[in-house]
Amino acid sequence: MDLPQYTNLLEALAGVPDPRKARGKQHDWRIMLTLLCGAVVSGHKSVRAIAQWVREHATELTQQLEPAKQHLRLPSASTLYRAVRAIDVQILENQLACYSQGIESLRQQEHQESSRRGRRGRRGRRGRRDQLLGQSIDGKEIRGARAHGCPTHLVSLVRHDSGTVLKQRAVKHKSNEIKAVPYLLEGQDLRGTVTTMDALLTQRAIAQQIVNGSGHYLMVVKGNQPELCLSIAELFACPPWLASETQANYRHYSKVEKGHGRLEKRTLESSPALRECLSEYLHWPGGEQVLRRTCRRVSMKTGEVSEKVTYGVTSLGWEAADAREIERLWRGHWTIENRVHYVRDVTMGEDANQMRSGNAPQVLAALRNSIINLIRRKGWTNIADGLRHYGAYVHRALALVTSP
Repeated sequence: MDLPQYTNLLEALAGVPDPRKARGKQHDWRIMLTLLCGAVVSGHKSVRAIAQWVREHATELTQQLEPAKQHLRLPSASTLYRAVRAIDVQILENQLACYSQGIESLRQQEHQESSRRGRRGRRGRRGRRDQLLGQSIDGKEIRGARAHGCPTHLVSLVRHDSGTVLKQRAVKHKSNEIKAVPYLLEGQDLRGTVTTMDALLTQRAIAQQIVNGSGHYLMVVKGNQPELCLSIAELFACPPWLASETQANYRHYSKVEKGHGRLEKRTLESSPALRECLSEYLHWPGGEQVLRRTCRRVSMKTGEVSEKVTYGVTSLGWEAADAREIERLWRGHWTIENRVHYVRDVTMGEDANQMRSGNAPQVLAALRNSIINLIRRKGWTNIADGLRHYGAYVHRALALVTSP
């Protein structure tokens, strides 16, 4: 599926229709969108703060944006509030998804070209297998809206290596994340990707959709799939390969890391021994390997030991991915928490924001996602540093959202 090509963020937002009535329009819609993005880039966390930024930089903003004579006045706080609440959030999300996926496609092309140049300069690389691209699906609730009785729960599709938010969808009231996942996967090129998700999303229909799209999945298995979970647990408790077929049916990979005051050892075990059972008895689409992951932590201060065992299933074949590669993908799932949800909450103050009416919470979350993508694209690894850099001068913030 060919996506529209946008050269900058504002060009993508130009496709979002103006929700205001024709009568009484006093402000250019494109300028209002530019102000919203420029203020978010400058580190402002609420519409009230955005309005203050506009007011205090009015002279410079007018010089930079050069509005038409009939629109010389910049919007007030109440005007911005009404606009953010009324934006068609579905169209906004679609436009920003196209823009984000364009950024990711460009990054992948650059990465592939760099890898090809690197391989040409080295010997012994013939036949090397390209690394699979991981992408996570997970949800996040905006707590500030929930505190006022207006629950807003958003589910996102995020690339592991770059932290790029490819797509986002709101969960309907009295529904759950499962219903939103088909939309996130719809229209995506899943070839060469592995979609990771937690136990709630371990569903046959989702697995089937990924397989139909020529992609792979890595799913955590818990009690909501009791037969599958019990079968995997029994397999690893009494493995049939111990007698003679160690290499044919069993692999494992362990890694030890020290940090945050603890010593952690993670062991990933994989086996294709249940492949026929997954297909014929459990009717699990595309299941190739089952997994057991053991995480053992030792507190360096108290010596306290904790151990957690988790099971999983993947469509990656025995030849396509070994235990080390699967552990990398499993570990990479937490990118969505560490590089997206945490940044939006802590750095950009999403959960502390009290906006709750209309589409405002989702609109601001969507803009934050795109700003994070854009700042990372400009080479910033620390989003807080990037926000301070662009927030120091109005022309920097505007240039970020309007330049290629």
